[in-house]
Order: sequence, then C-alpha cells, then structure tokens
Amino acid sequence: MFPFNVRVYGILINTKNEVLVSDEWIRGKKYTKFPGGGLEFGEGTRDCLKREFLEEMRLDVDVTEHLYTTDYFQPSAFDDQHQLISIYYFVNPLAEVQTAALNGYFSNSEEGTNIRQPESFRFICLDDFGEESVSLPVDKIVALLIKHSKKG
Repeated sequence: MFPFNVRVYGILINTKNEVLVSDEWIRGKKYTKFPGGGLEFGEGTRDCLKREFLEEMRLDVDVTEHLYTTDYFQPSAFDDQHQLISIYYFVNPLAEVQTAALNGYFSNSEEGTNIRQPESFRFICLDDFGEESVSLPVDKIVALLIKHSKKG
C-alpha cells in the first residue's frame, strides 16, 4: 500500500483584501504556497492548521470555513510514491499579522544563498492574485476558487 500525505493549509485574507502566501526553499528550489503543513497522527485538521500558524508565524488563528479538499489523485511533488491529500480552510488572525518581520527574505537571492530563513511570508493583493501566484498544482486550483469566492 502506498502512503498518504495529508496537508492542511490556511487562506488568510486581510482587511486590505490581500492574500497571505509563504515563500519556502524546499530541496533547493523556491516554492510559493499557502501557509500550513502536515497533519500529525492523532491531530484533527483544524488543530493542525492552528499549530502550523503558531509554529511558522507565531500567530493564533481562528479556522473558519472549509474551502476545498483534493478530490482527485495527486502524487506528492516530492515523492511520487505518496498520494497527496490537501485540505484548505479560510482563517482569521486573532492578532495583527506583523508584516514588517515577514517580507523581503528572498529579495537578495534567487538561488537560496544568504537567506535569513528558509521560509517567509508576504501578502499579494487579491486583484493581482491568481493561479500564477502559487507554485504547487493543488494550490493553483485553490487560487482560482479564492478568486471565484471573493467575486460579487
């Protein structure tokens, strides 16, 4: 039997109508994705997402509406022997997001050298946000869903 990789991601849209994304160096390549991470054994999906935001951003969030769960076969981008299941929720921050501490980590190097940390966060204006804003296949589907859900 092939293993499953369950990932849980949060969609945070601030009061300026900007979407939070994470820029990460994974295996020597830069990816832009939604904040979140892997579900741990014994953990619920909402608790996972709260833990991930605390670990990655030191930010408490309220997990609100479910947006999407992968509904087709998607092999992991990093191990094609693993099936990826991704779950996305909208989240609301319970404190102000400290953007000054989150921006600019990748601006000096596209190759991954001289980086202060392997992960940073930034906001993208919803008007400019789309499937080209994120790197991973399921995130691209979710980007389109976000644009559709925020119209009208």
